[in-house]
Amino acid sequence: MAPPLSHPRKFKVYVRWRPLNSSEGESAEIDRTIAVNEDSSRSLALKSPLDVPRNRSWKSGASSFTNVFEAGSGNEYVFEHVVAPTLPLVLQGQTCNFFAYGHSGSGKTHTIIGYDYERDEHLGLFLRAARELMMELDTLNAKLVGADKQNQVQTAKFGIGLRLYELRRKSAFDLLNGHSECHIREGPDGQTHIRGETETLENGKVRVRPIETRACWTFDEVRQHLLEGLQLRATGSSTVHDESSRTHAVLELEVVNSALLEARNIVIERQSELVPVGKKATDIYLEEMSGAYIKDETGKYQQNPDYTPNQARIDAAEEEKRDFEDRLAKAEADVSLLSSSSPHPCLGGRFVFVDLAGSEYFDQGKGTSTLGPKPSPQERQEGRQINTDLFGLKEVLRARAEGQARIPFRSSPLTMALREHFVGEDGSSAMVLTVSPSSDQFSATTNTLKYGDLVGMASASGPISAKIPAVATQKAG
Repeated sequence: MAPPLSHPRKFKVYVRWRPLNSSEGESAEIDRTIAVNEDSSRSLALKSPLDVPRNRSWKSGASSFTNVFEAGSGNEYVFEHVVAPTLPLVLQGQTCNFFAYGHSGSGKTHTIIGYDYERDEHLGLFLRAARELMMELDTLNAKLVGADKQNQVQTAKFGIGLRLYELRRKSAFDLLNGHSECHIREGPDGQTHIRGETETLENGKVRVRPIETRACWTFDEVRQHLLEGLQLRATGSSTVHDESSRTHAVLELEVVNSALLEARNIVIERQSELVPVGKKATDIYLEEMSGAYIKDETGKYQQNPDYTPNQARIDAAEEEKRDFEDRLAKAEADVSLLSSSSPHPCLGGRFVFVDLAGSEYFDQGKGTSTLGPKPSPQERQEGRQINTDLFGLKEVLRARAEGQARIPFRSSPLTMALREHFVGEDGSSAMVLTVSPSSDQFSATTNTLKYGDLVGMASASGPISAKIPAVATQKAG
């Protein structure tokens, strides 16, 4: 288990209002007020629509939100304020995480991925990050070529390792490997591993591959592989949105080179070689020890004086097993060595973007959805798992922000899968709350902001009860 964080990084929370869409053209906008605090953070106050008496006005806590983006702020503007400042951290080998949270139809997928992948103004945060990162890597690669005196730069050339997978119910599905199902497990090392189906190879070898990493050396390659993977993402018509994302999509960009990818493949190969050798050592031990004990007249097992196990055979099998374990340990050490000896610290740096499933399911603990008609039985089943995931994520973020010794990563498949991205003190994490300005969706919007308010207040420096006076307010909507 990773040690508790003594100085946990702050989790930033942003709010993004989308424009009214064509179906909401006649709807009134939510009456909202933005307060700018002394520390430049933002607070929000929403006034309940008069025609919906059951809804109550709501006000966020002080310092909940890092910034609030109004409907006129495009993806480029959001990127420059949310993601771009973290690029230097990734180039130092750190991990930066970004979540989009909101109800279906609020603009999560538009924010993270975008919908027009050719027009620059419509690129989502993910592709913009990929483009900016690749430009930086191209500059670094040019310097490597200039400094290369022995023509050995090819394996050290930096590129982007792309991983795309979605989380549905309690499994992950690899979008770059035919939507194959992968299992989320905690290993004996205390780390979470996402592994595909077990492959049985010749000579008794057993190989279990992780989520596929697709090596990309140009931005166009990243974009093309993204489009291919998104074709396999599970969407469907729900009671709230015709193309609702029914899963959490995780999109990763990692700085890699050919040498690192090859070293990781060798680790997988060494693991597959160890399996039959380890099984053989276990089988030999059980065979030799099977006659070492016999039952006495009372039915209890006693040592058999007439049998002597072949200890030399056991020792030989164990020796062979240790040899293969040493080979695996060396392969793992080679991966670590490549990272530490890289000509630039960017190797292993990551951007992680998570397009969370619609949060209207988050309130189904009371048996109701915050939007639309009553959900179908399948939606209720999916909703229960989404509920667990989103609640678990909030509790992980709260525990980290408060510096708790125990972080509840095991509370959901989502938090288990993202565990490795949260265990370090370096890097940056942020959440973009996507909300609709339509008064018809006041309840759903308020619930989204309440979720983000809890996360933002827990992450704010100092006690949550501390109030920072607002020095400026502005009317929105």
